[in-house]
Amino acid sequence: MQAIILAAGNGTRFLPLSLTKPKPLFSLFGKSILEHNLTQLKGVVDEVFLIVNYKAEAIKSVIGNDYQGIKINYIFQDNLDGTGAAALLCKKSIKDRFLLLNGDDFYFKDDIQRLLGSFPSILVKKHDNPSAFGVVEVRGETVRSIVEKPDNPESNLVNTGMYYISKEIFSYRIERSERGEYEFTDYLKIMIEKEEVYHQVAEHWFPASYPWDALTGFEYLFQGMKAGFGNTRYEVENNVQIRGDVLIDEGAVIKSGAYVEGPVYIGKGCIVGPNCYIRCGTALEDGVKIGQAVEISRSIIGKGTNIKHLSYVGDSIIGENCNLGAGTIVANLRHDGNNVKTKIKDKLVDTGRKKFGTIIGDGAKIGVGTIIYPGKKIWPNMNTLPGDKIQMDLDRAMGRGTGSLPGDKIQMDLDS
Repeated sequence: MQAIILAAGNGTRFLPLSLTKPKPLFSLFGKSILEHNLTQLKGVVDEVFLIVNYKAEAIKSVIGNDYQGIKINYIFQDNLDGTGAAALLCKKSIKDRFLLLNGDDFYFKDDIQRLLGSFPSILVKKHDNPSAFGVVEVRGETVRSIVEKPDNPESNLVNTGMYYISKEIFSYRIERSERGEYEFTDYLKIMIEKEEVYHQVAEHWFPASYPWDALTGFEYLFQGMKAGFGNTRYEVENNVQIRGDVLIDEGAVIKSGAYVEGPVYIGKGCIVGPNCYIRCGTALEDGVKIGQAVEISRSIIGKGTNIKHLSYVGDSIIGENCNLGAGTIVANLRHDGNNVKTKIKDKLVDTGRKKFGTIIGDGAKIGVGTIIYPGKKIWPNMNTLPGDKIQMDLDRAMGRGTGSLPGDKIQMDLDS
């Protein structure tokens, strides 16, 4: 069987992490989202058409032309004019029935197998906030309609973006949507009018719209990954306390006095220094080094990052190859108890989390004693000086990669 994976977007909601790598390459538990999905497709499909544009070469370098026996074909989408236009690029290559899925959401093999149980079919999932997604209205086993982000949804079933369909869908004609794009869901709407389309309810799909979604769904995703985790060799020194589900990958070292409280993932070659407290909901990706007496809670620490002694990181996502100097403190709770908000494309977005720290882009260097306020982000390769207080996003507009923040720009975003 063949599959089309959509992975061409810019990932603007994933800033600043998406400035250095496309969103499908965001890594959790030692694998990117795209690698995770390809692994789930193993044994189901033998050929994938990967639609790319933004940082396409980065995707090619990670995935290659063959992934665990799946042939990978790259299709470049010159104009980012919608998912419908992206899929249509594969029209001549698709032989018959195929799967279509997003390259930046988490899918799981049991749900894929369930989807293949009926044809044509749409994978849906029950959701507490359906109005944030495309809502699928059903009658019995068949789909009645798909409504995009309705104010008053009639169903709690949302569209996961995975479909089992045939090449005949490309014979339909669709027009640009109100936002000027060709939407694949418009193909589906025509198909629903012409024939019976079935739905299958997923158990494990998880969307990653924003970086903090990976924190919200950490334990859920952890349990899905845990089943396939093999035996590894690692070193745990004396007087280390390990509680709960803790997955330790090849070559990791946990030094004396550390307390690790699962669910926690410790990647290949990580070093957890003496007297550290690694709390539940934390993933240390490959090659992370944690210094003495560091506390990390509910955070994802990117590959090759160093966090020096006497630091605290909570409810945060730190990119790859960052350096957090000694005494770095990430604040993760507002005094007023309200949800933490952060700016995305110049608009404040509610993270839905009472506790949320920071997002730091790849290669950033944080000076000793830096304090980062809740919800404030630091762009890739930016630096802070010792003792800096980061009270607003530190991005390219600040005009610095090194040096102190200009005095007129040290201010609080009071609304956030």
